[in-house]
Amino acid sequence: MALTGIEIFKLLPKTNCKECGDPTCLAFAMKLAAGKAELTLCPYISDEAKEKLSEASAPPIRPITIGVGERKLKVGGETVMFRHEKRFENPPGFALLIGDTMDDAEVGRRLERFKQLEYERVGLLLRPDLVAVKSESGDAGKFASLVEKVRQNSDASLILMSDQPDVLAAGLKVSAEAKPLVYAATKDNLDAVSALVKENSCPVAVKASGLEELSKLTTKLTEAGINDIAIDSGSRTVRQAFEDQVIIRSAALAKKFRPLGFPTITFPCEMTDDPMKEAIIASMFVAKYGGIIVLSDFRGESLFPLLVQRMNIYTDPQRPLATTEGIYEINNPNESSPVLLTTNFSLTYFIVSGEIENSKVPAYLLVKDTEGLSVMTAWAAGKFVADAIGPFVKKCGIAEKVKHQKLIIPGYAAAESGGLEEELPGWEILVGPREGAHIPAYLKSWKA
Repeated sequence: MALTGIEIFKLLPKTNCKECGDPTCLAFAMKLAAGKAELTLCPYISDEAKEKLSEASAPPIRPITIGVGERKLKVGGETVMFRHEKRFENPPGFALLIGDTMDDAEVGRRLERFKQLEYERVGLLLRPDLVAVKSESGDAGKFASLVEKVRQNSDASLILMSDQPDVLAAGLKVSAEAKPLVYAATKDNLDAVSALVKENSCPVAVKASGLEELSKLTTKLTEAGINDIAIDSGSRTVRQAFEDQVIIRSAALAKKFRPLGFPTITFPCEMTDDPMKEAIIASMFVAKYGGIIVLSDFRGESLFPLLVQRMNIYTDPQRPLATTEGIYEINNPNESSPVLLTTNFSLTYFIVSGEIENSKVPAYLLVKDTEGLSVMTAWAAGKFVADAIGPFVKKCGIAEKVKHQKLIIPGYAAAESGGLEEELPGWEILVGPREGAHIPAYLKSWKA
């Protein structure tokens, strides 16, 4: 049973050191009890107290990891109902469905699409995560053969899908070291499937015909020592599936109901035959509150918006996306190339760098760390002003790369030009365009 805030407080060091980010140990204890803080934030807690507090400090929704290596996927670990309360922790995984009744050519095409549909946006690589291999034939040998083919032709993490333990066993025989998610344990095969996942140390998904049955099944698994669980309430209508997602999240977070405190696996692919409607349903699960989202196929026109939506929702609202401070060389600049300045807000950087690249003019772009703020916001906050920019320009090393001493600053920071001339003696401060779209025309008139 979860501990109360006062019970947790009694086990804390009571130093009120504030290193956890809270003013007192009592405030920190209350956050722990509410599932809104992590025990690791306390630097002075004893090992004995850690052990006692493990239950209270565990996330209301248990995190699980599927796969190994660079492409492993972590889902769950959520602590809030709404993103603005803190942040969402682990983005849902998108899975491509491949069945063992598909011909080799179709399997090959799907795996190729899985590899190709990757996108770079604001410095992040957006791509799908999983391949769900489904036994449609019921043939264990055929299923194992497909699992092996997927492993050889993809580095994706795997979901093994069958309700037959012997079929799942055949798939695990060729993939157990990849730690796939085994789908699914049901009331009819629970003992056999739980034995399989314990033997192979793999996560398991539980499928039920409702939340009450689901709770009973997860309780049996946890009592058997199996905790890496994903859950499927069995709903295949949009309304019921949506309601189940909200109830599961609320029960785990608000009621601390452990039998439902696991990430969910959802199946838009089983709710419609219309690809675009499937994408809309998947979009709903990105927001509310799918842990794994299985799609019948991947299409660029629907997958890309889903990946962008996922990125936006699972970006920490308290931490803007930021680019690393430094000198960026665009279009192979030389000692006579112009030098431009901007902030490290990722969207600003990619707009400015993109316009410089489109201009075809070789240039250096200086990116100043403004804690992820845009030009206007950083200027207003005092983070993109002359006495901050000057030392950066001196230390970054741009003076050794160009023979001129001309710096182009954003039009929105024009008020800093006089101060920068004082901070950077010998430099000529040029005021560039306010809008990124005007950069190409401005650069084409550049003279060193």
